[in-house]
Amino acid sequence: MRSAAAGPISAQEFTRSRDVIAGGVNSPVRAFKAMGGTPIFFKKGKGAVVTDVDGRRYIDFCMSWGALLFGHADPAVARAVSAQSKLGTSFGAATPQETRVAEKIRRLVPSCERLRFTSSGTEAAMSAIRLARGATGKARIIKFEGCYHGHADALLVKAGSGLATFGHPSSAGVPELAARHTLVLPFNDITAVRRAFDRYADIACVAVEPVAGNMGVIPPAPGFLQELRNLTQRNKALLLFDEVITGFRVAAGGAQERFKVRPDLTVMGKIIGGGLPMGVFGGPEKVMRLLAPDGPVYQAGTLSGNPLAMAAGLSVLDRILTAPPQKKLEARTARFAAALRAAFAKKGIQASVPAVGSMFGVFFQPQAPANFAEITPEHVAAYKKFFWHMIGSGVYVPPSAYEAFFLSTAHTDAQLEKVLQSVRSFG
Repeated sequence: MRSAAAGPISAQEFTRSRDVIAGGVNSPVRAFKAMGGTPIFFKKGKGAVVTDVDGRRYIDFCMSWGALLFGHADPAVARAVSAQSKLGTSFGAATPQETRVAEKIRRLVPSCERLRFTSSGTEAAMSAIRLARGATGKARIIKFEGCYHGHADALLVKAGSGLATFGHPSSAGVPELAARHTLVLPFNDITAVRRAFDRYADIACVAVEPVAGNMGVIPPAPGFLQELRNLTQRNKALLLFDEVITGFRVAAGGAQERFKVRPDLTVMGKIIGGGLPMGVFGGPEKVMRLLAPDGPVYQAGTLSGNPLAMAAGLSVLDRILTAPPQKKLEARTARFAAALRAAFAKKGIQASVPAVGSMFGVFFQPQAPANFAEITPEHVAAYKKFFWHMIGSGVYVPPSAYEAFFLSTAHTDAQLEKVLQSVRSFG
């Protein structure tokens, strides 16, 4: 096993970046702060392998946080983006590609009768919640502890002291006023949701990751999503599925296809952009027509529907429509998750490996958690050791104990076996 520490050139790059970039990174988890080491700087990726600036190669299970369904530097995506770049990179005006991508998304996700593109999942979630408030005339929203919907002020909140209490800001710079209309409840606790609706009459929407992917991978409890659907309909609130991670990954039509629950609003991103920045939200025509310029709910973006992202999106969606890889990927992921469980068990390591579609989690605790509160400190401590062991073995796993792992169509059986060999030497 090579050194588990980041290489010397990565260390130099981090020193240099800290002089001009806040914290040295442009998204906090990239700093490896929770792992207690220097971050790795990457220079290229191909298929399921990424190479850092020191020339070290890693089998990648982050896949740009789930965005790369077909792997790094996918030839079809690269050709599409290259061809579009010669025609123009941005017009700040309407293009036919936006319509084509929207049509393909609607074929896969029928609940999205109308769509609106943004440049990120954060923008899409923020806009969808504004739309929900505009459509219902209500102010309060419900989210679940450990679920992440971007860094808009109203969503950067932590749980209050009770099952149905207002959230409190979890970031400096977020005023109490911005968080006061957000209720934070435990994921998979439908009783807490019922109590919230019993107590508050002005809940505009319930926002949920249908499969939690920002606290590891935590599936919904049987009936949880359907009961959210029932409660929101009964109380004239909207149900918002954040499918930025699950969209086109846990099924061709996302979690709503897999669990047969139709939300009012859907937020998507990641896979659609093929690695380029893109977000989108959609819903029924009667709700979406409330957006400007047709309606009173304002939303805009200079780079929304960017031609390069649309070109990548067309390439990705065409393949999903013609030869969907989700079922084959799910079967491979299930086999790999079972092999991981067996490898940990043989070493006498208590670990659970929940998997949904082509995403899975690793929890160093006997039972997989059902919500954020059930994630143990022992898991967090053990995961840190596991992370550096895997880095030293040439395997790139999420630099956080609260993130999902992803398989792509580019991962080979030989690569997965190499990863299992590394796991068998852990501990």
